[in-house]
Amino acid sequence: MTKKRKQLENEERTETTETNLPIKRMSDEPPPKKVKWINKQRVLVFSSRGIGHIHRHLMEDIKTLMPHHRPESKMERSKDLQVVNEMCQMKNCNKCILFEGRRKRDLYVWFSNVSAGPCAKFLVENIYTMGELKMTGNCLKGSRPLLSFDENFNTKPHYSLLKELLTQIFGVPYHHPKSQPFFDHVYTFTVLDNRIWFRNFQILTEDGGLAEIGPRFVLNPVKIFANSFGGETLWDNPLYVSPAKYRQLLNKKAAGKYVNRLEQKMVQQANKPKESYALNPVDEIFKGDPIEKALELQSKDKEDEEVEKKETPKRTIIRKKKSPSKQLNKQLNKKVKKKKLTNKKLKRNVKH
Repeated sequence: MTKKRKQLENEERTETTETNLPIKRMSDEPPPKKVKWINKQRVLVFSSRGIGHIHRHLMEDIKTLMPHHRPESKMERSKDLQVVNEMCQMKNCNKCILFEGRRKRDLYVWFSNVSAGPCAKFLVENIYTMGELKMTGNCLKGSRPLLSFDENFNTKPHYSLLKELLTQIFGVPYHHPKSQPFFDHVYTFTVLDNRIWFRNFQILTEDGGLAEIGPRFVLNPVKIFANSFGGETLWDNPLYVSPAKYRQLLNKKAAGKYVNRLEQKMVQQANKPKESYALNPVDEIFKGDPIEKALELQSKDKEDEEVEKKETPKRTIIRKKKSPSKQLNKQLNKKVKKKKLTNKKLKRNVKH
């Protein structure tokens, strides 16, 4: 109770008189607050269910960069986005950053001014977290950043609107209780290729020496709405292509390559001539001395004939073996013929 009373007394003193730190101060007394926290910006940072691990790490990095944020548990997908306005009112927040995942591949971010709008939807590309990069830059946790915007933000009206929205969300309020009262890093927002590129640098020297801290990501604007998470569309990106559509086009292009390759092969075979060049075999005869050519041709013919003779195999007559029964019959027939001849000779001798 005594501590609380002392804090209240010190607050009353700061309101009535100018707060100048005394030369000597007792160790038990708490330090008096300089100025009240006037710009009370609070940003609710949370996500819906279904984001990947890289997206979760990016969300945690953004929370560390923003001391004026307030966390919230994951939101169910079935809920309408208008519920986010009620959640912000319950948490006493006037700004909101909502991370929305699709197919555990794509990440969308909503930046919203809860009280009166507007609201912007972005597709997050080229995500590199602080843990991935491991840069040499470093800054104190809770220190206030300088916001650096590209000249292109002043060229078009929708870029100027996004510039004001980003300054209110990423700018740390002066005299915030969780912030440090000095600047030691810079957030750079540059417009390139119809996208907003985010970088975080540490200020090394007053001359302008910088060292990157991280994270890195690219915001591809999709739509800007008049109210918080709804209302009329103030601006729609005509160059935006959804990542699912882009992957579908890549698959079609890869399939078209195979079909083109087959068509080229068919056309090549159809147009291919049977003979590349009609050669006349008699042309070589008339080159050089004709007598020498004639002798060469004769020698070639002889060599060809010899090769043909060597290559042609000799005919081998294969006789079938006679069966044993036929051989016995032949032998018996021969014996019978011999007896008949002997009988004829005997008869002739008897007659004489």
